[in-house]
Amino acid sequence: MQIEDGTVRVIGSRINLDTLVARFEQGDSFKDIHEGFPTLSLAQIEAVIAWYLDHRAEVQEYMDERYAEAERMRQEIESQPGYVSLSELRRRREQSIKI
Repeated sequence: MQIEDGTVRVIGSRINLDTLVARFEQGDSFKDIHEGFPTLSLAQIEAVIAWYLDHRAEVQEYMDERYAEAERMRQEIESQPGYVSLSELRRRREQSIKI
């Protein structure tokens, strides 16, 4: 694993730990994960999940920090003048299509 900009990624790839753990926790098999990320070998996926299972507390702390940072960024973006939510953009788009 490598840490890049605070994100833990599989060495030699752009795939992050969060994504693989989420897929595993959703019940995906190693084969299912591999089908979604064919650039990773089954051995890499197995190694990442084995590491995760041996380091759950550290991974949970890392994930909590990532979620907190994402929430902070979301709040910062939404507080900017002129911010328009995705639901508002969809509503406007639907309105313009009806005209």
